[in-house]
Amino acid sequence: MHRLAVFDLDGTLLDTAPDIRLAVNRRLAAAGLEPLALAEVAGMIGDGARVLLDRAFAARAAPVPEGAVAAFSADPDLEGGPLTRLFPGITALLESLLAEGWRLAVCTNKPAAPARAVLAHFGISGHFRAVGGGDSFATRKPDPAHLLATMGLAGGGRAVMLGDHANDMLAARGASIPAVFAGWGYGAAWMAGDNPVAADVAAAKALLYST
Repeated sequence: MHRLAVFDLDGTLLDTAPDIRLAVNRRLAAAGLEPLALAEVAGMIGDGARVLLDRAFAARAAPVPEGAVAAFSADPDLEGGPLTRLFPGITALLESLLAEGWRLAVCTNKPAAPARAVLAHFGISGHFRAVGGGDSFATRKPDPAHLLATMGLAGGGRAVMLGDHANDMLAARGASIPAVFAGWGYGAAWMAGDNPVAADVAAAKALLYST
C-alpha cells in the first residue's frame, strides 16, 4: 500500500501569519479599531476565517461587522502576499517524499480557493493530489470527516497527518491515523498531545516514515 502524507497549510507548509495579520488589521481598521501584533494574530490562526475574525474583534472588545468575513476571505494577501514564505526545507521535503513514492495532500481550514492560490503562487500546487479546504466539505478540522474526505480525494493509502495545531492532532486521532506535530509552526507545545514533535522541517521526514 502506498503512503500518503496529509499536510496542514498555515503554520506547517507556509509562514502566512505576517500577511494574515495585514488582512486582519485591514478589517479592524475599517471598523475604526487598533491593529493587532503579529504574535497575537499567529495565536488565533487554525480554525478558519470566521473564528479568526471572531477572536480578532473580541481582542478589541468589538463585534465582527457584517461583511467583514467575506471581505477578509477575498483579501489578495491571503493568496500569497509579499510577506508569506515557505518554511525552510519544505520544498525539499515534498520533492523527496514524491521521489520515494509518497502521495501528498493538504487538509486546511482555510477556504479552498485561497489555499489553492497560495500553493500555486509558490509553485507547489502540482505536488498535491488533493486540497481539502475549510469550505470543501460539510465539516472541517478537528472533525475527522474533513481529513477522511481529503484522504479519499487523494486516493487513500497508509496515511499520516503533519500539522501545527490541536485541530490537526484531533482530526488524525478521530480518523485513526498517526500524526506528527510541526513544532516550527504557530501552535502551542501542549497542542501536540502525545504525538511526536518535529522541531523543524528537517526532522519531519524521519518521523513521517516512523509512523
